[in-house]
Amino acid sequence: MASTASLNVLIDLAKDTANEAGKQLQLLTTERNKAESQLSMLHDYRLDYAQRLQKATETGLSASNYHNFRQFIATLDEAISQQNSIVGQMDVRIEQGRQQWYAQKRRLSSFEALQSRQSRQQLVRANRSEQLASDELSANQFRRAHHSY
Repeated sequence: MASTASLNVLIDLAKDTANEAGKQLQLLTTERNKAESQLSMLHDYRLDYAQRLQKATETGLSASNYHNFRQFIATLDEAISQQNSIVGQMDVRIEQGRQQWYAQKRRLSSFEALQSRQSRQQLVRANRSEQLASDELSANQFRRAHHSY
């Protein structure tokens, strides 16, 4: 069985690794939220521009201005598509980060369970040793009491 000092070192390392995985997961979540925010802004901007185009066509619009509007909206659609891809990639990375964090937490729990089992076994051994010493003391006292007669 691993010594207590070795087990404590493993537990400390596992805690550090789990904490680092947790921090990494937080960073990924923050990045994903930023990407989602940018995607939302692009959608809002596209909607605004589509409404401007609609109003401009109602009041009259030259062909070149109409073409510019449509071209800019197409550019926004491409940016939205790219941002959707980024958000999707971030979702995958977050899930991987979450799995890594869970794995590190399970590893830490295993070490802690091992430490707990080791502590219980040491306590049982100490209790047995104490019981043996007490039994031996009682036996010696009994022998002394019966030898004096």
